[in-house]
Amino acid sequence: MALNGGSSGRSKWKYHIFLSFRGEDTRLGFTDHLYTALQKRSIDTFRDNEELRTGEFISQQLLHAIEDSLCAVVVLSPNYANSGWCLDELKKIVETKGSFGMIVPVFYDVDPSDVRYQKGKFAEAFEKHEERYREQKDKVQQWRDALTFVANLSGCTSQDR
Repeated sequence: MALNGGSSGRSKWKYHIFLSFRGEDTRLGFTDHLYTALQKRSIDTFRDNEELRTGEFISQQLLHAIEDSLCAVVVLSPNYANSGWCLDELKKIVETKGSFGMIVPVFYDVDPSDVRYQKGKFAEAFEKHEERYREQKDKVQQWRDALTFVANLSGCTSQDR
């Protein structure tokens, strides 16, 4: 299916793309530029600060937006794994899109192997998560598994220009 804003396949999907990103790393730079470029091409894209409605539970709305999206672009940046919110999004993305291969990872200022093996800043983030969620080891392991899954997909890096 072409992502051209046409009527083909539109009945099932509210969005063509769900953008997952760590706001403090990329919102005012890379992600804004990517979002604008997608919108100019009539590719309906969910981005949290554009689509969230006041008064709704953000987590539920994000989960529905993931389900209502044809595919996901995951911008993996240095502080992505610091956010339990981002990791919950990623887990849901892998659960709903992983079997269809509809996930595109973008490694933004990170080495894909650091993501895959949770090294460097990703290791530091998981040390904190393991301490904070010591009673929820399954949750932390699911986050690790989701990162590994996505890091093993073909994607692009910020050095690919």
